[in-house]
Amino acid sequence: MKLIVNADDFGYSKGVNLGIVEAHVEGIVTSATMMMNMPGVEHAFRLAASTPTLGVGVHLVLTCGSPLESNVPSLTDENGSFRRGQAHLAEASAEEVEREFTAQLERFFRTGRKPTHIDSHHHVHARETILPIVLRLADRFGLPVRYPWAFEQTERSLTPQVNTTEGFSHHFYGEDLTVDGLIGIIDGLSGHATAEMMTHPAYIDEELLRGSSYAIPRTKELQILTAPEVKKYIKLKKVQLVTFNEIG
Repeated sequence: MKLIVNADDFGYSKGVNLGIVEAHVEGIVTSATMMMNMPGVEHAFRLAASTPTLGVGVHLVLTCGSPLESNVPSLTDENGSFRRGQAHLAEASAEEVEREFTAQLERFFRTGRKPTHIDSHHHVHARETILPIVLRLADRFGLPVRYPWAFEQTERSLTPQVNTTEGFSHHFYGEDLTVDGLIGIIDGLSGHATAEMMTHPAYIDEELLRGSSYAIPRTKELQILTAPEVKKYIKLKKVQLVTFNEIG
C-alpha cells in the first residue's frame, strides 16, 4: 500500500508549523496542506523550502480566519471574518466560494511552487454544493483532491471521478489517541493500493490555544506520529509512505 500521511493546518501558526515539520522529519507524516489565509503561512513556506521531502498542498478555508477576497458577504460576518460553523454554506454564493478558493490557490502558485493536491478545513470540499466548485478548480489547476466520499454530506454517485486515493481515514483525531489506535487505522486502510490518513500534529502556542477548539490533543498526535513503534510497524508491513505526487 502507498500511504499518504497528511498534516492539516500548515500555516495556522508557528507552533502548528513546527509540529508538522517534526512529524515529517522524525515521524511518518509525508504531506501537509497549507491554510493560505492564516498568519503563519509565510513561516510555513520558509520551513517547507528547507524541507523539500515534505509534500505541500492547499487546505482550502471557508470557516476560519478571514478571506483573501474583499467582497464575499455570503461567507463573512459583520467583522469581515469567515462565519463560524457550516450552516450558512448551504446557501452561500457559489460565485463567491469559487473566487475565494481561486484566490487561495493562486496565492500558493505565486510562491513559485505547485501544490501537491487540494483538501479543505472542516472538510467543506466534500459538501454537495461545494464539491463541484473544487472539482472544477482541480481540473483547471491539474491537482488531485482528497477523497471526498468519506463524508456523509456527499454521495459518490453525484460526482465524477477525480485523481484521488482509493481510501481515506479521518479517524486519527480526538481525545483517545494511542499508538495502537494509529496502527489499527493504517491496518484498516491496507486493503487499498493507495490511501490517505488525516492528522493534526502541532506544538501548542498562543494562537492555537486562542483560536482552535482542537489544541491540546495535537501534541499527543505529534508524539504518536513520531513513536518508534509506529515506524517499526510501517517498516514491518512494507507500507510505502508517499505524497500525492506519487499516486498517479
